[in-house]
Amino acid sequence: MIIKVCGMRDPENIRAVSALDIDLLGFVFYPKSPRFVRMIPSGAGIVPDYSQERLESVSGSSEAVKRNQGKRLQRVGLFIDDMPQNIITRVYNYQLDYVQLHGNEPRTTCDNLRSTIDPDIRPGIKIIKTIRVRTESDLNQCREYEGAVDLFIFDTRNNTADDTGKHFDPTLLAHYDGEIPFLLSGGIGPDDTDKVLDFDHPKCVGINLNLYFEIAPAVKDVDKLNAFISKIRQNKR
Repeated sequence: MIIKVCGMRDPENIRAVSALDIDLLGFVFYPKSPRFVRMIPSGAGIVPDYSQERLESVSGSSEAVKRNQGKRLQRVGLFIDDMPQNIITRVYNYQLDYVQLHGNEPRTTCDNLRSTIDPDIRPGIKIIKTIRVRTESDLNQCREYEGAVDLFIFDTRNNTADDTGKHFDPTLLAHYDGEIPFLLSGGIGPDDTDKVLDFDHPKCVGINLNLYFEIAPAVKDVDKLNAFISKIRQNKR
């Protein structure tokens, strides 16, 4: 199971969260979000060094660190209806592995970004499209992106880069019959372990975590995250 933690910004919090058993770190590049990552001087620690030496120096020799030693967590940049040049610049500056399009971007934007970025700027770049799902009919949007994106994130309908606070109803996703895999998102919190474990769909490959694990905007509660992730990993790899 892929576990993505989104809305990261604080350097020390990034280092602590990156030592957990997760796969993707998400960075929000939407200026209106309280989790917005501004362009700052390199070396400030917004995107830390994931090398074995750095992990050891920051976090010691815990089991989580040992699992992640030598493993570079993949980086996801979240954008909302942004200019292509802004996206491309951040892909280059932050060495992003995924571009998450969280607005109303059409298929042509996905195609154009991929052809521009891969292979010259970031070989193998992957594209994620957020689909806001409130009713079964909202899943019809997925057809437009078949063959153009690598992953969907199904989320409750909203106009911001942040979780809505409304718990997603995963039963709606039983009607999804597309070929593109997806992450479950939208208000998943520490008390939703059973809901995540009980959800079963052949194309669901993971979860996206953000708002309900925060102490403050862009600062995650590492203990709550660790407890939740450990329970998920014990039951669903």
